[in-house]
Amino acid sequence: MSVKTPATGIWRPESGDRGGYVDEKLQRPESEWFGVGGGYVSRPRRLLVEFDLKRKLNSGNKQAITMSSKSVDRLSLLPEDILSQILSRMPTILAVRTSILSKRWRYSWMLVTNIDFDYDVHPIGDLYNLIKFVDRVLDLCKTSEVNLFRLRVGKFLIQESIMVSNWIEKAVRSNVHELDLQVETLELPVSLFTCKTLAILRLECSRPYDYDLCECRVNLPCLKTLDMVGLKNPFINISKLISGCPLLENLSFEVRWSLSYAYDQIRWMHRMAKEDYIFNIPTLKRLKITWKSRVCHINKVVLNVPNLEYLFVGGVLRPFIILENASSLLEACVSFSDIRCVDYHHAHPWAELLKGLSGVKSLSVQHNASTSLLPNFSNMTHLELKSCWSSIQIFHFLKNSPELEHLYIEKIEYSGWIKPMRVPPCMLAKLTTINLSTCNGQQWEIRFLEYMLGNAKDLKTLTITWENVRFVEEVRLREQLLAVPRASRYCEIIFLGSSSPSSPVKRARHAVWNNPFVSRFFNFMPNH
Repeated sequence: MSVKTPATGIWRPESGDRGGYVDEKLQRPESEWFGVGGGYVSRPRRLLVEFDLKRKLNSGNKQAITMSSKSVDRLSLLPEDILSQILSRMPTILAVRTSILSKRWRYSWMLVTNIDFDYDVHPIGDLYNLIKFVDRVLDLCKTSEVNLFRLRVGKFLIQESIMVSNWIEKAVRSNVHELDLQVETLELPVSLFTCKTLAILRLECSRPYDYDLCECRVNLPCLKTLDMVGLKNPFINISKLISGCPLLENLSFEVRWSLSYAYDQIRWMHRMAKEDYIFNIPTLKRLKITWKSRVCHINKVVLNVPNLEYLFVGGVLRPFIILENASSLLEACVSFSDIRCVDYHHAHPWAELLKGLSGVKSLSVQHNASTSLLPNFSNMTHLELKSCWSSIQIFHFLKNSPELEHLYIEKIEYSGWIKPMRVPPCMLAKLTTINLSTCNGQQWEIRFLEYMLGNAKDLKTLTITWENVRFVEEVRLREQLLAVPRASRYCEIIFLGSSSPSSPVKRARHAVWNNPFVSRFFNFMPNH
């Protein structure tokens, strides 16, 4: 309830009343309440605010009014170079669409430094619209230096390969730094192989081809990353490219041979001897080789890479890969779907490859291959064995890795349990971490874990991840492993991936067993 003042007609609020203005003639509330910052402003207050805004407008202080408005377009007030960076971080088709926002944005996209056409992510239409759009963008783009030119249209077969060549040539004239191409067929302009600013080059062809990429002399003084996918014979082209790349640090190539081409290779192999390829790349630091074909006319690939730090070899191991000089190699990953066990003068590609990896510190192997010809890994501290491995194979690795500290095993396959005659040297002083990512609770797995607990004198952590194990059986196996006498006094066992019990009693027991304090109590109980 409010009390009206007769002289002015303005009432003052009592407790619980919002307050407002009452017209004496109409005798009804005329105040309207407006939300501001979570509260309310009465009509007289709003009139004062409007009067203040008009006063500022008349005095010429328009910027103060604009910045105080809630509907201000702060993005449009940014400098042109900042807008260019923002638009360059989005696909080109989205950057072009910003031209309809306002007159201020109409030509802003023309200053982008990244030109990105990825049809799979942002489709433009049919082939005709795609070609028209790319031509239009390249003609209107005003930037003098292109950081990235990406063209990914593997879905379309552009018959006029000269059109793609013209697009690449325009990017080269714009001092492109990174070129990323994924097309059905490819014809590269000569100017690309003499580009002074190109630092990253990625080429991927959906249809493998066997003609030469370049017939001219290559001069790419700034190229540091080369990635090639889909070549029938990449070694010829790579040999030509790396001869003109004095700063090359990252090299990746994937060999894809079609079935018809493979038959041609088989007929050709009967007429010609196999070839050897030798690469001398003193600046190379990272190398990735993926072999997708089961047919090959290459005898061996010799790598002289004194500064190589990381090596990945995957696919099908068909030719010999010989590392003549890899003294700086720290990490290697071997992931094969198949290994061709062809006898070349009593040698084996797998054994030759491992021989070149003997100096690594970290090794990851994903194919279960023979371990009878393992070299001595004198510097290796981290070993990752993916897929299934028998306990005998695992101990072969441990025997030849005296400095091993961390061991990761994906799964132990059934092969029976045979206790090693001697404890591997790494288990006596170095091995601190063991991780078994898939444990089904089989007898040979438990025997292996018991042996590791009883003989690894410096073991600190044993992590076991259960899979497809019933809750009752899981509890029994936990008790069995926790009761094993441990060679290391400070060894802790961590159980993961437990099955979820259904009944409330089982869930309560499950919670107790997974309690870290309970687990730690059992882990550090004195061994008897």
